[in-house]
Amino acid sequence: MVTNLLIGCSVMVVCLAIQCLAVDALLRLLLAAEKKSLIKATLIGSSTTLTAVMFVMLIGALAQIAMWAGLFVVLAEFQDFATAYYHSAVNFATLGYGDLVMSEDRRLLGALEALNGVLMIGLTTGALFAVLNKLMHRAWNQAAPSETPAQPKRPQDDM
Repeated sequence: MVTNLLIGCSVMVVCLAIQCLAVDALLRLLLAAEKKSLIKATLIGSSTTLTAVMFVMLIGALAQIAMWAGLFVVLAEFQDFATAYYHSAVNFATLGYGDLVMSEDRRLLGALEALNGVLMIGLTTGALFAVLNKLMHRAWNQAAPSETPAQPKRPQDDM
């Protein structure tokens, strides 16, 4: 059990690094688009931006699923990568079909991957929300700039 915890937690740390790289790529993409004034506060512009965010984060998730699948193949839980990838995707998304199961010795890794998936999906949701929030503020300010309430001065602004 301890070995599986160490293996699983190590993979989770690498998965977090992968998702952080995806967020970094996303920020670079958004900043470049912003500098070129490509992000528009329109339905199509906002939808395109959110779709791009979703796909960048999805690429990160798919890479993590592949990493878990590779681990399962290395540990001889599955004979081929395609089956391991399917099992890994089911774990990562917390579907838990149960049509493929790992050995009793390694089944804790499946639970750790599910926990990893929940955490990474939460990170993706946070990124989508942050971008959506910015797009909504931009649209609001463009639609009604004079109706935007003045922000009260905060004491820390004087520092």
